[in-house]
Amino acid sequence: MQSTYNLHLTLDFLKKLSKNNHKEWFTKNKEVYQKAYSDLIVFADLVLAEMNKHDTIETPSGKKSLYRIYNDVRFSKNKSPYKNNLGGGLKRATKQLRGGYYYHIEPGNSFVAGGFFSPNAEDLLHIRQHLSADPKTLKNILNQPTFKKTFGGLLGEQVKTAPRGFDVNDPAIEFIRNKQFIVKHSFTNEEVLAPNFHVLVSNTFKKMRPYLDYMSEILTTDLNGEEIDS
Repeated sequence: MQSTYNLHLTLDFLKKLSKNNHKEWFTKNKEVYQKAYSDLIVFADLVLAEMNKHDTIETPSGKKSLYRIYNDVRFSKNKSPYKNNLGGGLKRATKQLRGGYYYHIEPGNSFVAGGFFSPNAEDLLHIRQHLSADPKTLKNILNQPTFKKTFGGLLGEQVKTAPRGFDVNDPAIEFIRNKQFIVKHSFTNEEVLAPNFHVLVSNTFKKMRPYLDYMSEILTTDLNGEEIDS
């Protein structure tokens, strides 16, 4: 069984795909894609193994974490049949560990991200209420030097002013406006091609943990700090 990976072929394939994003070219190069995909499965399996050393991941295998390369063009302005990237997601296990991890491989635009990409209305309101009651804890986590150096700050879609039920002058308004709660770190092509890239990815995910664990605490406790019955 293949136990090592080299993402050079993956980056090279994706670079060429971005210039030839049509079915004829993809079909002609299907064998190259399959080899690149096999390398990515090995990479994803090794990331998963590293992740389970410091977190509990529900995703059963690296292959199961991978997203399809085929674009869903039905509701998209981008009618290219294929994505110009390969990536996948890892889900934390149990209702006590919230948030997800995402890795994205693309020439010149590889990165990892994590957090809460589309919280439902109930969870979103719960997060906002907690942050309104205590804006300082999250600020302290985001401003911790290692975290700030690695991720910069909080990303994600925002409402323009204040959500219904919240004051525009709320001390936590910079967070309350968020509809998504995401952190991100980018990698160079050279980092992606390093033989231990899976370790670097896992270690970067690990640096998200103070943030993910705090947000998990928010989502599993009420405003008095009492555990919510699941």
